[in-house]
Amino acid sequence: MARAMQCQSCLPWGSWMQRSLSWGRGTRGVHTCAASVPGTAGSCFLRKILRASSISLPRGYVGYQGGSGENPVHPSSSRHSQSQLRNVASSGAIKKHQKSLSAWFSHQPNEERQFGPSFSLDAVHVDPVIRESSLEEILKPSPDLTIQEQLQQPCRQVISLHNLFDVDACGRQVKNVVLYGTVGTGKSTLIKKMVVDWCHGRLPRFELVIPFSCEDLSHSNAPISLRRLITKKYQHLRDVVPVLGASNLKVLFILNGLERLNLDFCLAGTELCCDPNEPVPPSAIVVNLLRKYLLPEASIIVTTRPSAVRRIPSKYVGRYAEICGFSDTNLQKLYFQMRLCHPDCSGEGSRGGSSAEQENLVEMLSRNLERHNQITAACFLPSYCWLVCTTLHFLYFTRTVPPTQTLTGIYTSFLRLNFSGEVLDSTDPTNISMMKYVAKTVGKLAYEGVMNRKTCFSEDDLQQCFEVEMKTESELNLLEVFRSDVFRFFLSPCVQPGKEHTFVFTIPAMQEYLAALYVVLGEKKTLAQRVGKELSEVLGRVSEDVAVVVNIISKVLPLRFLPVLFNLLKIFPRYFSRLSGKERDAIAHTMAEELFKEEDYYNDDVLDQINSSILGVEGPMRHPDEAPDDEVFELFPIFMGGILSRRNRAILEQLGCSIKNLAAFEIAKAMKKTVIRKSHKGLPPSELMDYLFFLHEFQNERFTAEAVRSLRAINLASVKMTPLKCSVLASVMGTTCHEVEELNLTSCNLDSSSLRTLFPVLLRCKALHLQLNSLGPDACQEIRDLLLHDKCVVSSLRLANNPVGEQGAQLLAEALAGNRSLTRLSLLHTALGDGGAEAIARHLAQNRHLRELNLGYNSLTDAGALRVVEVAKKHEALDKVHLYFNDISEDGKRALHSLRMDRDGVRALVFLTAGTDVSDYWSHILSVVQRNLPFWDRERVRQHLTLLLRDLESSRSQTVNPWRKAKFLRVESEVKKMLGKLQDGTL
Repeated sequence: MARAMQCQSCLPWGSWMQRSLSWGRGTRGVHTCAASVPGTAGSCFLRKILRASSISLPRGYVGYQGGSGENPVHPSSSRHSQSQLRNVASSGAIKKHQKSLSAWFSHQPNEERQFGPSFSLDAVHVDPVIRESSLEEILKPSPDLTIQEQLQQPCRQVISLHNLFDVDACGRQVKNVVLYGTVGTGKSTLIKKMVVDWCHGRLPRFELVIPFSCEDLSHSNAPISLRRLITKKYQHLRDVVPVLGASNLKVLFILNGLERLNLDFCLAGTELCCDPNEPVPPSAIVVNLLRKYLLPEASIIVTTRPSAVRRIPSKYVGRYAEICGFSDTNLQKLYFQMRLCHPDCSGEGSRGGSSAEQENLVEMLSRNLERHNQITAACFLPSYCWLVCTTLHFLYFTRTVPPTQTLTGIYTSFLRLNFSGEVLDSTDPTNISMMKYVAKTVGKLAYEGVMNRKTCFSEDDLQQCFEVEMKTESELNLLEVFRSDVFRFFLSPCVQPGKEHTFVFTIPAMQEYLAALYVVLGEKKTLAQRVGKELSEVLGRVSEDVAVVVNIISKVLPLRFLPVLFNLLKIFPRYFSRLSGKERDAIAHTMAEELFKEEDYYNDDVLDQINSSILGVEGPMRHPDEAPDDEVFELFPIFMGGILSRRNRAILEQLGCSIKNLAAFEIAKAMKKTVIRKSHKGLPPSELMDYLFFLHEFQNERFTAEAVRSLRAINLASVKMTPLKCSVLASVMGTTCHEVEELNLTSCNLDSSSLRTLFPVLLRCKALHLQLNSLGPDACQEIRDLLLHDKCVVSSLRLANNPVGEQGAQLLAEALAGNRSLTRLSLLHTALGDGGAEAIARHLAQNRHLRELNLGYNSLTDAGALRVVEVAKKHEALDKVHLYFNDISEDGKRALHSLRMDRDGVRALVFLTAGTDVSDYWSHILSVVQRNLPFWDRERVRQHLTLLLRDLESSRSQTVNPWRKAKFLRVESEVKKMLGKLQDGTL
């Protein structure tokens, strides 16, 4: 088929800046009537052609021009047929049809249920902007504004979905409508909403709606009549179909995805057919419906991608309408408000605070949209709004992570929603899938950007990736279709000042996903590898036939060199298979190098990076002249692992991107030599979280178990452990049952639900650091259950700087009474008071294993401190009690000073002195103060340090030993130095 686009094939990529925007614009457009010839003249011209061809017009044919009818004259019909029509319309056939369509079109894809609550179209739907267009604008897109300017300008020539069949500018009734838009603008969802509206009586213009999928129609060329086609798809319409052509029933045909059909409107290619009972190919039915030769009174709406709009001659189109997506930021905000604030969004078991969290998310997202950041350009496409909501639901409302729920799975399923079954160009003989083409071209651009640490691409970069290997007419045609239909989905002009003439990936993480797909698919090959693979496949295919021939010839003729020659031919495929193995080793090596890149060690973990990219970063905006931060691509290796999971490979297979089981197995085998070995070296907390997330995304239980066994100490200090991260940690650690020497979760924003999620992991940890987590009495209930569990191995538990309080102390005291593993417990600065200390002292006698107890900075008085010490004296194992920074008087101090380890069996750490000598633990006490000073009341710390200094000076004056005096002076200098820094604010 001749292409009108080929005349534009030589356009530079600079003109593409305008073309890629033209399909998403909603800011300008002058309506031009599609028909320039009056309807009567057009009708006479068509009649002359028909007479010359000896073809009679169908009964009931009316003058038609441009898909519009002007004052149509219907054939007279008998009263009997009108009565029959009324009976049919009032019968249950159409009602059954409506019920069936409503059930089918209200059904949401699996992705809706898998990655969040399932929303009906009636509950959550925002109509995208629809702009009336014309063929002239399609063929010659005019210069356009940038995306940022489009979002700030009001949209012109807007028309609603229900008004598409209103009269046109010339006053003629529109019968045929072409609704076009690029991938991701919401064509299919809009049609589903239209059908559901009709089923619920919200589209009264039509008495019957008959939707067809052009993809379904393209699968068969067998002749079939229109009536048989309808009853085959919709059995409830058996009684309605016979009167379709002989009645005034207002019928709407919906043809979704016209780009899947190869239509030929020439009489030589598609004969005229006016009989609904005549069997013809499905494409011929579509052509004759659009010609208005078959059921001329029926209305038709066609959805298609921009490249296929010209397949329908303009004289058969009454109105062109372009779906512009959410070109108004208010529509984006409305969509996010409806979806994220839906009661079901927070998931099951959510607390009352979830509503406030949902509103906070929407508020942060709205502020980011108002800044007109890159996300605003991304949410121009409704499909990306779905991705944003799904990602936020994954980040904030995921309490458990089943194997099917991974970040890679979200992106893979997102691509399936938009590209499943899609071929780039149905007229191209290669029939290449759209996703395969994207992986080969856009994936190459993404990979080179990741390797070169760049996110902005110039026109030269695009030419290198898209045009450098163009050699045939077919390749050039595919590129043109890609430019008009798909380019805008993945790449958009940059909105940053000074970079308006460069392109960026619409969603930043999509660059890393496509780069990972490009590598895993094996598209990253040298020329020698490509030639070698093709030659190897050819030789492999003919090897068996050659073997048979050589064996026969060698028996008849004494040509001994033939078997030798054949064996030499077989060497090449074997040698190439070894090269393929090295290629998979290279993939594993790339994954390991990117996963453990040292320059990325101190970045936020990848989940926090994704969160920031969506919600933005609160605070002052960066100055335009300020040097930007280096680009980070830590999702790239994680996506590589996620793509190799069985489920994602199955989805990609549906998209035409095949990854064989053997290839995945060999890559995983090679990863054991690289990834696991490199993980043995100490990783910073954020990088360790990324590594655990990588193991979760990989979804290979045996590989994960082997990797986790090498993790004896897990340090995640200061990593914000959201419910998702807690679930990931629990899921990954759940692949084994080995004991963990140490788990550091200091300052990780944990709460009671986090501890509940991590419960199986905490049971296996010997040293557990939970300080600085705002753990109150509710969390202490979980800790109590943990310590009383018969499989608990926790020997050291630190709960410093948590609001445990007296109520929490009661629960922990009960746990102490029944626990058999705990030897060290730190309750430093946990607001216990004398009541909490009394509760612990009351249950401490029943414990037999505790050796060290820290009750420092808990506002204990003499009574509380002495009560604990009295019980500690009788304890079999407890030999050390920390009581510093409490409200202990001079009398209490003297009583505690009188304790002797050899006599009383316990040592109380209260001051920096021990009688007339310096305490052996003075450096420990000062280091505890210095570590916790950011979280303590500085004035109170200053007062306590002053008391300690006075105590040191008093003890120094009481000793005559010069060695001891020197030790006192040294400690005094340390305390004075700390007081000085505290006073200056430098500590």
